[in-house]
Amino acid sequence: MKLRVDEILQACKGELIKNVNEENMEFTFSTDTRCIKKGDIYIPLKGAKFDGENFIDTAVANGASGCLTTKDDADAPLVIKVKNTLEAYMNICQFYKEKLNVFTVGITGSSGKTTTKEMLYSVLSEKFKTHKTFSNHNNEIGFCETINTMPEDTELVIIEMGMRGLGEIELIAKHAGCDIGIITNAGSAHIGRLGSLDNIAKAKCELTKYIKPDGEFIALNQDRIKKFSEFKGETVYYSSDDVKISEQKPGYTKFSYRNSEYELNVEGIYNVENSLAAIETGKKLKLTEAQIKAGLKNYHPIEKRWEIQDVNGYKFINDSYNANPDSMKASVSTFMELYPESVVILGDMGELGEQETALHREVGKFLAAKPHNSSFLTVGSLAEETGEELKQEGFDVKSFSSNCEAARYILENVNVGTTIFLKASRSMKFEEIINMIKGDNNQ
Repeated sequence: MKLRVDEILQACKGELIKNVNEENMEFTFSTDTRCIKKGDIYIPLKGAKFDGENFIDTAVANGASGCLTTKDDADAPLVIKVKNTLEAYMNICQFYKEKLNVFTVGITGSSGKTTTKEMLYSVLSEKFKTHKTFSNHNNEIGFCETINTMPEDTELVIIEMGMRGLGEIELIAKHAGCDIGIITNAGSAHIGRLGSLDNIAKAKCELTKYIKPDGEFIALNQDRIKKFSEFKGETVYYSSDDVKISEQKPGYTKFSYRNSEYELNVEGIYNVENSLAAIETGKKLKLTEAQIKAGLKNYHPIEKRWEIQDVNGYKFINDSYNANPDSMKASVSTFMELYPESVVILGDMGELGEQETALHREVGKFLAAKPHNSSFLTVGSLAEETGEELKQEGFDVKSFSSNCEAARYILENVNVGTTIFLKASRSMKFEEIINMIKGDNNQ
């Protein structure tokens, strides 16, 4: 992202305090003093435990050509005073995106949004020079990172939007100005913070306030989303009910949707459902059927999302990037269908609030109703609640308090050659189990 001083001032409505740089110089932007280079304007962000304005001198010493600041005593070759540095950064990014006239696709949802974003990128890259949110950097700073790193020849940008409470998606959506808005679902993730499923849907539907009137809203056919959507323009609701799966095996799914056949190099009806948003977006943007099919077939999951590893004779499938009750039910039931007589390791799910015990037990009841021959290991006190429901239906369940205990049990009791599935919230650090099986940090 490169802008002149007059453009920066116009974008952030800042006050020019000082500028000794060359006239009409174009500046780049950085929030990290460790990566500062000549030509960068340092944007000092603030958090609960840090204040980037304390490091303006460091940024200048490392080569910064200027800075934004809320204070009166900053000293740099270029100083622009603003009321709030993050708000200024977001406004600058919005200005730059609008300057380049980049088509914008915004995406949110309780689960599946990062996977859907990656599928969208794979499909839309068949026709457009496409840029996307990195990994799951989907908050306000992530929005800025996405735009700041966007090449000048970008034709289309995909912005993933996450949230922890009401108002957060609205803030990003307001600055993103989406041509197409996508909501993958409104489920129980973050219910501990928002209190009800309706509040979750309301938060997700903040995206719909800022879809351009001539744009399109694409979403799962879910009553809660319909209830709170504020978009009045062209809308498409999709559903796995419109899908017919003709073939499914580990690492592959073939399915039909609205009279066309598609292939994915992943398994699971939830992944098929995620792909429908990419199909509908491709149709809206007039990709050919061949382009959409090719894009979907070229999609591969990112790290810790159904990641397959062979470790000391065991086959691990690591899906522990994140977990909530909906994604837990979907991914574990798919695994049990595809890999009979396997081992499932379940960990705690976070951010479920006062309902956390009930929601963990609900997952156990759901899985207990599925026909399978899997055995279960649980790690954590909440996952143990899931295990209790499975035990009541006669399933083999062993519960542990740590990843180390679970790894030791595998090495001592599980036959080499067994397929093992890992599912938990990221905070459980289930990669430790794999590392211990490898022999790293073994105790």
